[in-house]
Formats: sequence, C-alpha cells, structure tokens
Amino acid sequence: MSSPLPDIAPRPSAAELVIDPALFDPAAIAADTRAINAGIVKALGAVPDRWVFPMAMLRKLRLDGKGPFPLAPESPFAQVIEIEGPHGPVPLRVLTPPEPAKGVYLHIHGGGWCLGSARENDGLNHRFVERTGFAVVSVDYRLAPEVPYPAAPDDCEAAALWLLREGPARFGTDRYVIGGESAGANLAVATLLRLRDRHGLTPFRGANLTAGCYDLGLTPSARQWGEEPLVLNTRDINVFVGHYLRQGGDLATPDISPLHADLTDMPPALFTIGTRDALLDDTLFMAPRWLAAGNAAQLGVYPGGCHVFIAFPGTLTDQALARSYAFVEAC
Repeated sequence: MSSPLPDIAPRPSAAELVIDPALFDPAAIAADTRAINAGIVKALGAVPDRWVFPMAMLRKLRLDGKGPFPLAPESPFAQVIEIEGPHGPVPLRVLTPPEPAKGVYLHIHGGGWCLGSARENDGLNHRFVERTGFAVVSVDYRLAPEVPYPAAPDDCEAAALWLLREGPARFGTDRYVIGGESAGANLAVATLLRLRDRHGLTPFRGANLTAGCYDLGLTPSARQWGEEPLVLNTRDINVFVGHYLRQGGDLATPDISPLHADLTDMPPALFTIGTRDALLDDTLFMAPRWLAAGNAAQLGVYPGGCHVFIAFPGTLTDQALARSYAFVEAC
C-alpha cells in the first residue's frame, strides 16, 4: 500500500501569471491611452537632446517645475528627515497619514539611477497614503554619475534597516511593504536581496514593482525599442546604465541585475507593466522567475501603457493603482 502524500503547504499558482494575448493587440489600447502616449511623444520630441546637459541641470529643471511634465503639488503629509548611511546622510521624505498608519511603504523612486527625487513623487505617494492608510518613506538615494554604483543600493539598504529599527516606535506598526518604479523597482529588489543575504532578514510583506529594469545588460524589448521618445528609449537606457556603472561592475551581478539572482524567500510581489514600455521584457521575465522560486506573484499587464504610465492621468492609471492599493492592503 502506498504511503500517503506528505502535507505540503499551498504554493502560489502559476495561473496568477496567465496572460491574455489580446492585451498585446493594438486594438486593445483605449483612446485616452493613445492620446496620452501621443502627447508624451510630442512633448519629448520637441525637447533638444537632453543628454548634452549635465544631470545636475536636468534635476534642477525638474524640481523647479520646468521639466517636460508638470511637477505635482507638494504633499501636506510630507516632512524630510535624515538618517545615517555608509556614504553620509540619506534624506528620507516621510508622508504620514492623519490617522494611525496601517503600515509603512518603503518607496524607491525611478529616474535611471541618475534623475528623479522623492519630492517629484509626492503626487503618487500622497494618493497612496490617502487610499491605503499607509505611511510612505521615500528614499532620496545618491545619484549617478556623480555618485555611481554601489552608492544607490547602499543608501536604500540603510533606509530599510532604519525602518526596521525605528518603524514600530515611529509609526506604531511593523507591517512593511517595499516598492518602486523603473530603477526604483531594481533597487527595491536589490534591497530585498541584501537584507536576506547580508542580514538574514525577510521583513517585508510585499513588493509593489512597477516597470522595473531588472537586467542592465538589456532585455530584447529594451534593445529593440529604438528611438521613439515614449518616456524611455534604448539610448536613454544605455546612457543611464553607463552613468550608473561608471566605475565598473559585472552586469550579471544580482545586486546590479536582479533578474540573475537567487530569488528564494522573497515576499509576494505585484509586477505592473504597460505593453508600450521599453522595459516590457524585464517584467515578463522577472515575474515567472519570482514564481518559480516559490514566491507568490501577480502580474498586471496594461494595453498601451508607456514606461511608468502610472505617473500620467488616465483610466489605465486608475485601474493599475487600484490594483496596487488592494495588493498592499492584502499583504
């Protein structure tokens, strides 16, 4: 007589990653999404070659509201504190809800490791606080080319360790979620890997990962995108990677390209991507790897969504953000 099967804990279902091919059909793209994309291409196409300007100048223009897209109003929930990091002080932009926080979202902004700031994400992060009741801690990590790799992940690691130490007393909760967009999603996964491998810690209950760049050697969609300036194109990615790795680094190192990592013992993750994103393949490759490593994974694919489309208004953004809020609340 055969022995009974051993008790096995439920594993995440591969059905969570089933993708409807119709999502990639151009006919599936809504009219307002088409209009938004056309407006982005027109706005960026009218800008002179931005890479002839120093990154510091481009950052200042964006913070002054003179970038190609509007700067969101400053959140009344926000305050800036500084913590100590391995390279000196690390500013954290903390958005605290008026009611006791239900959890804390450690947010890491995008910008190709060269641009962007926590302040520029006040619109999305304020909305996040209002819809979830979570506090947000957004990391102003050091930027390339002035301060290349590994400064950015070092700062993010320091921010995560600070949250684990100070979070319960400061926010009254130990319910933590991590996430970010584009380069921020890359750094969020790198931070999870560092906490596991360097400190034996797996404290985050979820990872909210939008349009991440997970292979700096460039996936096929990134290599083949070409010149169309729909937020991000192939040249932009190469410029960003060149600045970030100015002092060198193996592209297949998990700390640089987390697609190559051992992904065991990662938290449940929601991967969000638009079909008109140069980094489409990064997410389509990473989500199954996350699942295959034994972690829960969800994949949201949005027809016509440009790179980090959630930064632009529209029905697609509303749908994606609603799903991310539900994911975070369920973690």
